[in-house]
Formats: sequence, structure tokens, C-alpha cells
Amino acid sequence: MDKREIEELRKNVGCAALLEKDGWKVDLKESTRRAIKYRRDTNIIIVIHQGRGWFDPLSTAKGDVFLLAQHLGAVGFADACDRVSGVVGFVPSAPAWRPTARPKPLASIAQRWRRRSEPRPGSASWRYLVDERHIPERIFAAAIAEGRLREGPQGSMWAAHSNSVGVITGWEERGPSWRGFATGGAKELFRLGSVDSLRICVTEAAVDAMSLAAIEELRDDTLYISTGGGWAPATETAIRALAGRANALIVAATDNNRQGEVYARRIREIADQAGSRFLRSQPRTDDWNEDLCAARIGGRQEGTAWSRAVCRLREGERI
Repeated sequence: MDKREIEELRKNVGCAALLEKDGWKVDLKESTRRAIKYRRDTNIIIVIHQGRGWFDPLSTAKGDVFLLAQHLGAVGFADACDRVSGVVGFVPSAPAWRPTARPKPLASIAQRWRRRSEPRPGSASWRYLVDERHIPERIFAAAIAEGRLREGPQGSMWAAHSNSVGVITGWEERGPSWRGFATGGAKELFRLGSVDSLRICVTEAAVDAMSLAAIEELRDDTLYISTGGGWAPATETAIRALAGRANALIVAATDNNRQGEVYARRIREIADQAGSRFLRSQPRTDDWNEDLCAARIGGRQEGTAWSRAVCRLREGERI
């Protein structure tokens, strides 16, 4: 197969076709038009660039449709070409997106953030975090006081990602029936607590950062951060900068599942390269918000103390 034929295949066969033919299914709830999540068993592939690219969030694998074929089991480039050729003309099922109006030009990240009000007692965002996510009002109020939260549409909340000098780069969007990230924004870190802290707890979501802060009663010596469920280059750079502080302690407080372990290993590599101390801290359930909800819904005062004790115990475990 010559170079022209290979480029023609790359142009005409999308990654979605290869995945659907191989039995993968779209996770519509966790997909967007720009990043479609496919699942098969516990494996995940995210299709991007209008179907021409992909990456595996649980590893460093990524690339075009030919590299995807090899990731799915093709042995060598020739076998990958055969597999891609085999789905020429196959049209994958289109995700059932809700109809949307013609998009209007977006204002800048800073303008959109300023236009949104802070959550207030009784507001939709307040009820979502306090009543549904069981974030204590003290933690919620601390995040508001630091300028980290805004009221999102339809009962959602926006949790700011910012750079090292406090400039808002985007925000995590979470609500009763919605999750996403700011359109046109850039992931870096959600930050809660003293920016000069030497103990840095890295979680995967702003809700988990606030939940862990609640479980630990918002330690004065700790900065609680969230990567927003992704691993952007700016996120890694920011974590490296935090790990580079003298006497820093980096706590990988990621989820208690396969993806959480992958992230924890990356965080440990950063800590080791920076020469900082490292600890792995896991929730008992899948994530810190589940731990917090279990304790608070149970109505047991000892629940919070129990979760805090679990956190202290598991901090001593290294991966």
C-alpha cells in the first residue's frame, strides 16, 4: 500500500467506525460533541478531532486510526492497514445529541466568569452542593470566599480552574444532570485552601477536593486541588511546580479505581522527579464525595471522624 492509499484511508475512515466494528459503545452521558467516550468492559477510548484522533485516558496511548488499530490488537502497520481497510464504507451510529440552537459567539473566559453570580443560601447551585452532594456549608463558604465558585445554568455549579497567579483559565461544570468543562476554557487546577501550603492533595474533581476538605475539616496546612478529570499539559506543569516547593508533600488523593491508580502513578512520578515527599490516600468507596455522603446521610456524628481516620491510615500507603 503506497503513501497515497494510506492517506486516503486516513481521510475516509474515522476512529469511531473502527471502535464500533470492534464492539465498543458510546458513553453518551460522559461524552461531548468534541470528545466522544467509548467503553468496552473497563477500557476507555476518547475520540477527538472530528473522529480523526483518539487517546486512552488510562495510559499514554494516542494517535490516528492506524495507531488505534494497533492499540486494538493489530500486529504491525500492515495488519493495521488491513483492519482499517475492512471498515471502509462503514458508517458508525451517530450519538443522539440533543438539538441545539445555532451557537452564538462566546465571550471571553474572564467575561463569562464575571457575569455569573456567586452561590448564595437557597440558590440552585447551593442546594445542589449542600443537599445533593452534602458539602458542609463551611467548606462551601470557604470556596466562595476564595472566589472559586459560580452559579451555573440549570442548577449547576462552576468550579474555577486557575493558573499560579490566580487567572481563571476555565471551570468544571457539575449539576444534577450535567457535567462538562468550560467551552473554550483550559484545564489547569481547581484550588481550595492556602496557596502557600506544602501539603498538596490532588483529586480528580472539584467536588472531591471539597469533600476531602470536609472530611479533613479543611486543614490549614493543605491545598486541595482538582485536575478536572483530565491531564492537560498545563495541569502537569502546575503540579510539577507545586511538587518543586521545598519540603512539599504531594498526596495522590485520586479515586479508588483503575483510573485513579493510573493518575496516582503519574503523580508519584512527578513527586519522585521533583524530590518531594509522596503519599497515596484513597477513599473507602469510589471517590471522596461518596465517602462524605455515606457518613452524612447515615446521620452518625462518628461518620465524619471515621472517614477522617480512614484518610489518615491510607496516607501511609505508598503505591
